Amino acid sequence: MSAPSAFPASSVPSAPPAGVPRRDPRPRVTELRLSAFARHRGAAFPVGQVTLLAGPSGSGKSAVLAAYEALARLGGGAPLAEVFPDPGALVPQRARPDAQRRRGFRIGCTADGAEGPVRLDVAVQAEPELRVVGERLTAGGLVLLETALRDPGRRAVQAAWHTAGSAPVTRAPLPDDRLGTALLPLRVAGKTDGQRQVLAAAEQMVVALRSVFPCDPRPEDMRGPVLTGSGRLLRGCDNLADVLWRTRAECGRRHGLLVDAVRTGCAGPVTDLLAEPLGDGTVRALLDRGDGHRTELARLGDGELRYLALALVLFTGPGVLEVDAPGEVPDAMRGLTVLADGFDRCLDPRQRAELLRTAVLMGERGHIRFVGAVSDASWADGAGAITVVHLDV
Repeated sequence: MSAPSAFPASSVPSAPPAGVPRRDPRPRVTELRLSAFARHRGAAFPVGQVTLLAGPSGSGKSAVLAAYEALARLGGGAPLAEVFPDPGALVPQRARPDAQRRRGFRIGCTADGAEGPVRLDVAVQAEPELRVVGERLTAGGLVLLETALRDPGRRAVQAAWHTAGSAPVTRAPLPDDRLGTALLPLRVAGKTDGQRQVLAAAEQMVVALRSVFPCDPRPEDMRGPVLTGSGRLLRGCDNLADVLWRTRAECGRRHGLLVDAVRTGCAGPVTDLLAEPLGDGTVRALLDRGDGHRTELARLGDGELRYLALALVLFTGPGVLEVDAPGEVPDAMRGLTVLADGFDRCLDPRQRAELLRTAVLMGERGHIRFVGAVSDASWADGAGAITVVHLDV
């Protein structure tokens, strides 16, 4: 069973009145709860500005990241069937079905922000059919939204949300294949103080969950030319050359920082990182060696390619990554969270240390939050304000 321990990360400071503790108003996930999910039962994991999940193979690091990504997609309004294509694999192995042969899993999180800590917990039935069977949104000990499956024959859950008007709660059915919290802005009028409290808490949770970018660069798909397209980086980073073609022209300062990072993590001299169109609708990426020679990405090792891709992710933002950014939210109130499974895979000590340093730096500037899975985090000592969560088999 997992045994989390943590060293709290620093947060980006705001400007509160004198004598009032600092609070970052930007919505952000501060805890993940896997009450019953894959190999985890009753587990809670703190999430800081930069978080490393450390543990051997089989300790459940990937499951934690999968739960985070699932909550993010549900917060963006995705249906259960898209989020959980194989739900039976997420049910704890020794979970016994009830009298109706039902089995499922439970996940949740806490999002902090201007409204204070807001908790979301979701129960999902995986068998015999996929559906939400319960959801609870709470803040300050007050239940703001609660849903329950009352009639298994109906494709709906009965929802009750805080009103504090002529009636203490409002009851109505909600679909059983989507997260109710994400639907509240369409159902709650906001006429009473209670309703406005519900809407504010739901918005904080949804904004905290969206703008999540799961990233696992695949070197085997990054070496050849790629078609020019949207210029938005995919989770496997196989279209890295197309993204470089865009970002090099759009932001010279960040491109310069990226080149400095690549110079640290790639063998040999590096004076620039280029994207070159080939005239057939494709583009390829190259390292400029500064002496008239250029090196195609096809010649780089797996570690160099993973390092280059992760550095690009850390120096860019939601407009460049393939993420579900909340367009209705001002940029100053948005966050971007990068999830990196196997973060240190193929990386040498210099490369992983430089990437972690970059993640901490960008986190301190308020640009990014980072959650990475590693087999061992002892090398991360002294990297700055990070949260380390140790998982045991």
